[in-house]
Amino acid sequence: MSNSYDVIIIGAGAAGMFCAFTAAQRGCSVLIVDHAKSVGEKIRISGGGRCNFTNTRTDHHAFLSQNPHFVKSALSQYTHYDFIDLVDRYGIDWHEKALGQLFCDGQSNQIIDLLLNEMSQAGVELRLHTVATEIEKDGDQFELRLNGQKTRCNSLVIASGGKSIPKIGATGFGYQIAEQFGLNIIETRPALVPLTFEKVLLEQTSKLSGISTNARISCNGISFNEALLFTHRGLSGPSILQISSLWREGDEIIISLRPDFDALAALKQARDDHGKKAITTIVADILPSRVAEFLVEHTKLSGTIGGLSNADLEKISTAINDWRVKPAGSEGYRTAEVTLGGIDTNELSSKTMEAKSVPGLYFIGEVVDVTGWLGGYNFQWAWSSAWAAGQNVN
Repeated sequence: MSNSYDVIIIGAGAAGMFCAFTAAQRGCSVLIVDHAKSVGEKIRISGGGRCNFTNTRTDHHAFLSQNPHFVKSALSQYTHYDFIDLVDRYGIDWHEKALGQLFCDGQSNQIIDLLLNEMSQAGVELRLHTVATEIEKDGDQFELRLNGQKTRCNSLVIASGGKSIPKIGATGFGYQIAEQFGLNIIETRPALVPLTFEKVLLEQTSKLSGISTNARISCNGISFNEALLFTHRGLSGPSILQISSLWREGDEIIISLRPDFDALAALKQARDDHGKKAITTIVADILPSRVAEFLVEHTKLSGTIGGLSNADLEKISTAINDWRVKPAGSEGYRTAEVTLGGIDTNELSSKTMEAKSVPGLYFIGEVVDVTGWLGGYNFQWAWSSAWAAGQNVN
């Protein structure tokens, strides 16, 4: 067991493993370590166990960062087409869902096995249950202790991820290392996470728990048209996870439960055609029945639709397609799929992911202030940022 390597990578997740074999294929001696008992846990649980490994619509517009242009270089160096080619070489069958999302037909372990096989073929050394401490720069090299054993390397890559889903081992380790070396951190917070309601609103919506419907969710000028799920704590579903990355406490979200549907015109027509029907019955033709009941109660209207004025119908129409809600908070890192914020991209080279002020120190993947939309974008950032670093470590 060597005590000196060209490259040591801390974090055996998607970005870390990909960077490991990329560097090793160039002839570098590479050690990858992780404190966990197994590799790629986030890969394993992603996409309902089928791993949404990339997205065919990947470009810089699908990423949030203090510098929205930072991702361009890495994404162009290693594209989603490149990763699809790798998946195809391994004979892994996949399918495309809505909005360019690609999933394995089988289990996500296929992607983990692909990465492990590439590492093995390239001669990467993997150590699990291994904790890195006492990391220091010593001249042109780094010195650190791995489970207490002093080890050295020329290039040190931090691929430790963010704080999301701590039950699978997520920690703030990468941010601590960045701060130790004087790098700035953009404030971190949970992203791609369900939102919660305050007590009174939750009591009103509790009977809707489990109902899913397509919706348009807007916040701070950005909208997402995807499924919405009512939960026992508030709201979830793809549209909510997407908007959570843009939402801050105190912000209002706007919910359209029938996007691109002229609810007011439909209600007026129903009043002409079915004036004796209860308003709840009419709205239940537009929305799931329990949602219809809730919204009618919310407007404090009742009776038949024939007895309602235009102003009343406008109130119901607004409830359907302009429901404004202030979530109380989010479910936090416990259920967040990713961490927003992280290592300030101004501290890193966009071409190599190397710290500008600390030669030989690299940060890749989720630990960086780059957060993709839901739908495979964060995995593509892992592959692309890992490739950029892997081509430049030595």
